[in-house]
Amino acid sequence: MSSQSESILLSVTALTDEVAVLFADAGLSSADAQRIARALIEAEQQGLKSHGLMHAPVYLERMRKGSVSTHDRAETVSDHGAVAVLDARHMLGHLAAEQAMALAIEKSGRFGIGAVAVRHGFHFGAAGRYVAQAAQAGMVGIAMSNTRPLMPAPGGAEAVVGNNPIAIAIPTADEPMVVVDVAMSEGALGRIRHHHQRGEPIPGNWAVTAEGLPTTSAAEAIKGLLLPTGGPKGFALAMAIDMACGLLSGGAVGSEINALYGDTSKPNDCAFLFLALNPRAFGADDLPQRAQAQREHIRQARRAPDTAAIRTPGEMKWRTAATQQETVRIDRNTLSALRACAAPVDTLAVSHGGERP
Repeated sequence: MSSQSESILLSVTALTDEVAVLFADAGLSSADAQRIARALIEAEQQGLKSHGLMHAPVYLERMRKGSVSTHDRAETVSDHGAVAVLDARHMLGHLAAEQAMALAIEKSGRFGIGAVAVRHGFHFGAAGRYVAQAAQAGMVGIAMSNTRPLMPAPGGAEAVVGNNPIAIAIPTADEPMVVVDVAMSEGALGRIRHHHQRGEPIPGNWAVTAEGLPTTSAAEAIKGLLLPTGGPKGFALAMAIDMACGLLSGGAVGSEINALYGDTSKPNDCAFLFLALNPRAFGADDLPQRAQAQREHIRQARRAPDTAAIRTPGEMKWRTAATQQETVRIDRNTLSALRACAAPVDTLAVSHGGERP
């Protein structure tokens, strides 16, 4: 079956409203419900289905069970000049992360650098959206999060660190900005879940079974162990991210973090770290222009045979989003799972061309 027949084209506006109703019914304010809906659909527009609407059902279930709160602001634990610590109180991660990066940006405008750690957090989707938030404000942005353990140490057979993501964005004088967004596993768990949802095998270097055996089964991978990208190097960076996020914030590290898809009555309890660097404080007022020139130098580099184009980090997501501003293609399975979370409503998102999905 083609990917076109497995998905459906929907109005972004109508779909956003539909998703927002679900979160408002779960207890969020109308404004916050719109914010989380936009964040999830933004991932879909960028082609990041593993960070998008597929997670909405578990978010909503957790809200109903109380492990995700309906708070709309993280509390300030401490604030010392360029540095702050926030307590997200288990609110939706996207909302807490936006607040924390906004604070880091504000601090970088005053002090040249802003650093904000967040404890008692929840899954925040793609780390790239928060560093893009900084770059749009003219700052270099860095964001990272820890997750529950999913990967073994080299030579180990027990999960001891998560596939902890880190993202860096560099502002450029024109679009697309440079956005690096990587998790430390060879294949992110969200991507594995997406393959499982579609009944597709995974590449053989993404994971091993719970016994440490090679597998291409998404179901076995979910029950097993992820493999770090770059072997020991990926593991080491994942361990450093875990400690930086959890220890600086006074939050959870390692096995103290609970699974997103585990017992949904228990808070996820992950931790974040956000940094914003002000180029002007470094005397680098021309950073966006120089970053643009370097980006173009890389894009125009000599290509290997059969390579159509060289892309810089974040470019493909930007290009994909540019083609899905008014309508977005959503997997039918994802849409069905999402709509199963709500009672029937009179008005649902309408697909492109007016066809009712």
